[in-house]
Formats: sequence, structure tokens, C-alpha cells
Amino acid sequence: MYNLFEDEDDIFQGSPKSKFLDIVFNANRDLVHAELERVMNRMAVLELLMQEHYGEEGIDRVIKSALFERADEVEFMTKNLYIESVGNVLTQNE
Repeated sequence: MYNLFEDEDDIFQGSPKSKFLDIVFNANRDLVHAELERVMNRMAVLELLMQEHYGEEGIDRVIKSALFERADEVEFMTKNLYIESVGNVLTQNE
């Protein structure tokens, strides 16, 4: 549905995920470390908020349900997050 940069022949030469992995393995280690730390901190906050709302056991149930019921939106958001992380590392690398 959203098909964000999935054509391997596009001007970016790959998917957001493949570009993210290229950056993670090839960019300045300190910059990648900082970005991964930012992502983990954000994920920790989201987990805590979900835990408060759904309880510890409810988190996995809610995630599984969302992955099934909102698969297209989850895929689109995942691609956007890859793009955001690549942008964060590249702008710090300049």
C-alpha cells in the first residue's frame, strides 16, 4: 500500500532497511552508537508506557494484534524509522 522506496533500482539503491544496515556497519562507530542509544531509550519509554496501560503480559498481546491488524501501517512506520535513523547518523557525520 505505502511502498516507500522498495524498488532496488531506485535512486537510493536499496530499501530503507538496507541503507540503515549499510550505515550501521560503515559509519562512524560513535555516531551509530549514539543513534542506537537514542532508539533504545525511545523504545524503553514506549515499553514503560505500554506496560502502565496494558500490564506486562498485555504488551506482547497488543503488539501481536497490531502487527496483524495494522501490518501496512507498521511496515510504513518501520521504513520511516529506518530513514529517520539514517538521516540522524548522516547529518551528524558531516
